[in-house]
Amino acid sequence: MADPAFTGFPVWGVEFYQDLEEDNTREFWAEHKERWQRDVRDPMRALVEELSDEFGPGKLFRPNRNLRFSADKSPYKTHQAALTGREKGAGWYLQLGGDGLVVGGGFRAHSPAETARYRAAVDSSVSGPALERIVADLLTAGFSLEGAALRTRPKGYDADHPRLELLRRKEMMALRRVGTPDWLSTPRAADEVRDAWRRVRPLTEWVLEHVAVD
Repeated sequence: MADPAFTGFPVWGVEFYQDLEEDNTREFWAEHKERWQRDVRDPMRALVEELSDEFGPGKLFRPNRNLRFSADKSPYKTHQAALTGREKGAGWYLQLGGDGLVVGGGFRAHSPAETARYRAAVDSSVSGPALERIVADLLTAGFSLEGAALRTRPKGYDADHPRLELLRRKEMMALRRVGTPDWLSTPRAADEVRDAWRRVRPLTEWVLEHVAVD
């Protein structure tokens, strides 16, 4: 039997995560797990599958938090996220939580070597300006740049480097916080996510060409 087609994210999912932020317990989760599967997990899975021909296979992140090294012992994440892409470490991101939908992409650094390659590409007189143009276009389109960054300049680069702000970054995710528009609970959500991911494509392609993600 084929998986159900994507028809939108029910509003209940956003409300569920708002409540989970207040009552992050195993009892609350168990009480709502069946509906979470139907109204959050299954639509997310169906959307990722619908877009996989263009953006590559996707995976949904586990709802459970890793508590081994965390002082916060809340057992569950307060959002459901998915990542798609054909290459390891770079791709497109989707998240549904109490604030609604977040969509975007880029790369998360998994090693100092990746960050070093990223900074070398930013420093380059060819690939650096190309990234500047990509970033400017994304900011104009309503995305924000997120990810780990230094407060000061990285070692080995001049304080007056023309791309110092980009050099401070260890990784780069371009995210658009969509919220809860009327189309979130309709099939149009697939078109909106597709359009946003296409906007991010120049960034993911730049990363794959110049950072060579491990």
